[in-house]
Amino acid sequence: MTILCVRFQLPPMYEAALPGLLGLLEEFTPVVEALPPDGALADLRGAERYFGRDAVELASVIRVRALARYGVDCAIGAGPGPMLARVALREARPGVTRAVPADAVAEFLAGKPVTALPGVGAATARTLDEYGLETLGRVAAAPLSTLQRLIGARAGRELREKASGIDRGRVVPNAVSRSLVTERTFPLDELDPDRHRRALLSAAEEIGARLRAVGMVCRTLTLTVRYAGLPHSRPRSSGGTPAATTRTRALKEPTAHSAALTRTAYGMYEALGLQRARVRALVLRAEDLIPAGQAAHQLTFDPVDEKIRRIEETADRARARFGPRAVFPGTLAA
Repeated sequence: MTILCVRFQLPPMYEAALPGLLGLLEEFTPVVEALPPDGALADLRGAERYFGRDAVELASVIRVRALARYGVDCAIGAGPGPMLARVALREARPGVTRAVPADAVAEFLAGKPVTALPGVGAATARTLDEYGLETLGRVAAAPLSTLQRLIGARAGRELREKASGIDRGRVVPNAVSRSLVTERTFPLDELDPDRHRRALLSAAEEIGARLRAVGMVCRTLTLTVRYAGLPHSRPRSSGGTPAATTRTRALKEPTAHSAALTRTAYGMYEALGLQRARVRALVLRAEDLIPAGQAAHQLTFDPVDEKIRRIEETADRARARFGPRAVFPGTLAA
């Protein structure tokens, strides 16, 4: 067990604490891959030899230091490879590390559903389930030709390897997430466009604050509208009605400015021309992320825009000190 997958118990919009927590991991190994907003992978092969402790023992030290320095607990999965550590994390809880012994990988995976593997979605799982391949043990025992016929040559080969416990992944130091997503789900199917817009405003404010907290900007924004009464994983119902509509728009310039993100989100929503649509959820995704320091910003002489940006900076400082609900638009107060 040389790889740890750590998920810090950070409240939403508290990614500002993540760099310090990553620094804590780097005290044990330089091979740390960030998994924003709240996680990381750490390769401890060298650390085990240096500290004379195995990965589970080092995980306990990491947890104690995270609590002592930041007041943040964490759940940790440990395994021979990144994929197995991620799967183990699903069964971990704060205070207890879930470890996958190298000599018991097949036994650990055998009874798990295929969706336990990272990257295996509901559509693939449904296809496999129709042929009785609902667990990783059955997938591992199935003929390779069968899997390739069902889900494709490359996907079938990779799935069989993973189900058999073959983990070819590696931890990539300093890797940066390429997207950041937030979702607003309505308690009941929602027809009111005003409530849709309020949800979009809330989502854009959160996306902007989270981007600024980690010093990133996005170049593309994607809006997904999920409709009522249809499974989220299905692209279309039997009658041809879409289960979800997705629109993507490139921004005029890379930004983490909440007002710009909100305007873009509103624009995509209005372009859909929804009329009495029963909306189940709205999903906003910021994509093509780059460090803010690498992005060019068009200077403006608009005093209103400059004032909004200064207010935004002040609000971010208040949120960092008092919590994500310390400051929010008045429209969302009701």
